[in-house]
Amino acid sequence: MSTAPVAYGDAHPLQRTPWARYRHSLWLLTTRDLKVRYSTSALGYVWSVLDPLVMASIYWFVFTQVFHRIAGTEPYIVFLLSALLPWMWFNGAVSDSTRAFLKDAKLVRSTKIPRTIWVNRIVLSKGIEFILSLPVLAIFAIVFGARVGWELVLFPLAVLLQVVLTVGVSLIVAPLVVFFRDLERAVKLVLRFLFYASPIIYGVSNLPSELHVWAAFNPLSGIFGLYRAAFFPEELDWFNVAISAAMSLALLAVGLLVFRGSVRQVLKEI
Repeated sequence: MSTAPVAYGDAHPLQRTPWARYRHSLWLLTTRDLKVRYSTSALGYVWSVLDPLVMASIYWFVFTQVFHRIAGTEPYIVFLLSALLPWMWFNGAVSDSTRAFLKDAKLVRSTKIPRTIWVNRIVLSKGIEFILSLPVLAIFAIVFGARVGWELVLFPLAVLLQVVLTVGVSLIVAPLVVFFRDLERAVKLVLRFLFYASPIIYGVSNLPSELHVWAAFNPLSGIFGLYRAAFFPEELDWFNVAISAAMSLALLAVGLLVFRGSVRQVLKEI
């Protein structure tokens, strides 16, 4: 007699595959983070878009109303937001990963779930906030009449590459901070430098030609170019994208090696 298939939600946790249990635990922790973050705030979701929106407004005012801007493309506010929003995802995930183990030390020690979840849930929660902020970019694109081309189909590729890059960097940072506490502040300084070293308030095409090759070795350059390509096709450079993809995969591999090699010592330290 055949038995009906058991739905995932009705299956006992021990009957689920390891990958299914991993996804389930990851989603539970991610939604917990989002609920805690929004439930303690009166504005809730608004905060996920207010910060990048204020930053974009400041840069737009400074470079268009105060100084004569020589970088970027019109509409400049769309140019800014198309890179600033994914930057907020990367910056927030890497910065919060410095506390991935220290913040929930008791849970990390007492639970048997894979330890990478404590890093990946930060990347996922920040990624969800990024997705939720995209309507703001769409509104500005419509209001300011930004051109939208076929390059919009490259958006999922940009998201995929950013996930790979962000997870890789976060897996390196999270365990090392446990051993070297000063690294937490150092990471914030590096991120501040990286903001200006990345094509956010300017584009790679605005750089001197001799710097184009060097700019490609910042993996965010190719990723931001993919995001911007939907509105500014001249920002798409497949050489930069290829370098970004290679470096993102390399950083993910290094991150996994560092994480697996240090996780036991991390559990002892926390």
